[in-house]
Amino acid sequence: MNDGMVLLEGATEPDRRGAAAGGGEIIAYTCRAPDKGTENEDTVAVIPYGPGAAVMLVADGAGGLPAGKRASLTAAQSLAASLQRSMAETMLLRTAILDGIDAANAAVQALGNGSATTLTVVTVEGPVVRAYQIGDSEALVVGQRGLVRLQTMPHSPTGFAVEAGFLDEKQALHHEDRHLVSNFLGAPDMRIDVGAELRLQPRDTILLASDGLMDNVHLEEIVERIRKGPLADAAERVIALARHRMAVTSTAQPSKPDDLSLILFRKTAEQPIVPVEDS
Repeated sequence: MNDGMVLLEGATEPDRRGAAAGGGEIIAYTCRAPDKGTENEDTVAVIPYGPGAAVMLVADGAGGLPAGKRASLTAAQSLAASLQRSMAETMLLRTAILDGIDAANAAVQALGNGSATTLTVVTVEGPVVRAYQIGDSEALVVGQRGLVRLQTMPHSPTGFAVEAGFLDEKQALHHEDRHLVSNFLGAPDMRIDVGAELRLQPRDTILLASDGLMDNVHLEEIVERIRKGPLADAAERVIALARHRMAVTSTAQPSKPDDLSLILFRKTAEQPIVPVEDS
């Protein structure tokens, strides 16, 4: 394991950790579904990559398939081990992530129990952010004034429909096929969506979250709760709303009990970001 790694997995009670990595402050959180008697199937990890970079991931073991928790944990541990080897070889972070995801995919397949997991990874290297997407856990970068600067597309029928303009985000949140996922780590046809590099602006907030958040809280509600204020308070606001939605059935708002996991990241004041000049 990497020194300083934060790993949250199998939580039966809310598990919340603070960390510092990649020149920023991090809040990591996970909790099992309120109607669930078994272990949380999500795994959340923060993996330092040398002194100036961090790798953050959320993995959601596939519900309804065997050993979802084992799949998500295996993926996180395998990626972390691969990154440790890559650091020793001073490998470029992008190459290290792609190699690590391939290793994680092979490790989940090697479990031999038909299990699978989503995997969303965000890297922070100095001021540069990049997202890697497999499945329907999502990542956002939000400016202090509420501008969504990055949003990954969930690999699902509703996600593709939103991207194509056939559904809007609110319709997708209530759609009967919202639970379907079309891409998993552990599948032989797994594919990785590699995002473009994004340069962080001062006070940007990064969010990674499982569908326990994204299926219960509208995008604009998430943005409003995380865009400003102390990071710990931002985490509390968005977690409280998601858990309230899961507990209260309403025809007007989504209510889908599920494991809930997220990571929030924001550069610290001691690590200023030089704004990009407009060309």
